[in-house]
Amino acid sequence: MTVIRDPIWANIWIEPPALELIDAPAFQRLRRVKQLGLAYLVYPGAVHTRFDHALGVYHLTGRALRLLGEQGELDRVSEGERSILRVAGLLHDIGHYPFSHTVEELETGLVPADHEELAGSFLAEPEVAEALAPLGPDTAADVHALIQGRSTSPLQGLVSGSLDLDKIEYLTRDAHFCGVPYGEVDVDRLLDSLRLLDDPATGRREVGVAVRGVAALESLLFAKYQMFRNVYWHHAVRAASVVFQRVVREALTDGWASRAHLVGKGDEELLAELEILAAASDSDSARRALERLMPAIRHRRLPKRAAEWSGDALTDALSRLGREVAPWIHEQPGLRAALEDHVALELGLDPGCLFIDYPAKAGMLELDILMQARDGSVVRLTSTGRAGLIDLPRLGRDLYHAARVLRVFSWPRIELTDRDQSRILELVTSPADDVAPALGA
Repeated sequence: MTVIRDPIWANIWIEPPALELIDAPAFQRLRRVKQLGLAYLVYPGAVHTRFDHALGVYHLTGRALRLLGEQGELDRVSEGERSILRVAGLLHDIGHYPFSHTVEELETGLVPADHEELAGSFLAEPEVAEALAPLGPDTAADVHALIQGRSTSPLQGLVSGSLDLDKIEYLTRDAHFCGVPYGEVDVDRLLDSLRLLDDPATGRREVGVAVRGVAALESLLFAKYQMFRNVYWHHAVRAASVVFQRVVREALTDGWASRAHLVGKGDEELLAELEILAAASDSDSARRALERLMPAIRHRRLPKRAAEWSGDALTDALSRLGREVAPWIHEQPGLRAALEDHVALELGLDPGCLFIDYPAKAGMLELDILMQARDGSVVRLTSTGRAGLIDLPRLGRDLYHAARVLRVFSWPRIELTDRDQSRILELVTSPADDVAPALGA
């Protein structure tokens, strides 16, 4: 075996089949994709990559399988199935877009697919397929099913689920490289508490946790909340994200770039290619991208907060209107872009100088996992909670509400009057069917 020295997990031992996969160009590309996308503009140390993270997940997968095996939990799981799981842990991000999840926030249909679905095309590349061949003819399909969360394997939850190893790894690694204390997870306790349990409702065997691991599960929940609030959804990270999304969106809708340009690139490769494509186009959006938007990312000249409503402050503001933020704000980026330019013109700004952001990640802090009580009985923890036992699901919903912030960014920084703010809140809480005709969108 080969050993790779890692700053988080120390020695990571790589078995020969995995080493062949790591050497494949499709996997080496992940060296050029930053794990946290544009977060390095705020946290300079956040330049670690999807490559580093994938090795860490591979390492944790091996640890989890070893611990489960020592406890006799894998007696009904074949060695072939265990090998496929290790490979799935290694390859779970092989289809990832550049700049982390930023591109995936654009509307369905505009971008090719989510990175889990895209993984299938990378698994079919010759070097990857050749490395997977010794594990069996259906290995690529089995790995892809695990990555997409569609596998019937009892080990599915280790790759995609409420307590998957991906979450444990990225929270630990991201906190380390950002230099923040928020991502502390009791990794050893969580791994020691893993079990393969029979669902009392279906009889299906799946990954669960012993009750002694509940405190560690809480640490995972809090770590995720803290990282989203302070790192992933930091105001400057979101400012950079909405700028880059505007570039990509207009490049695709105005035709000076194609969906194929987004796939299989590294961060800098994509940004450089977009600059070349914009220079070759005479469209207004290409000129705007070349003159203002992409230099803003290159030189950290980001739009500034003109207004911000967070948690209970947003609830209080909306209660006066008797409304909630409409789901189209994050579900229909095209309509949101039309609204942004409409509001910009009302405020005397040029199109592309105002952005509205309300990030969403449904189920971010929700649970759906089996738990084994001290008496050996098995219960499922879901979003409905468990009366008298644990209220992590309700806590998760409260934390998610606190983490989300509605923001307005602008170039230059402007001071919005109370009337301006009320106007924006009225628009973002209106149904899409009412807003679209008014904007001509």
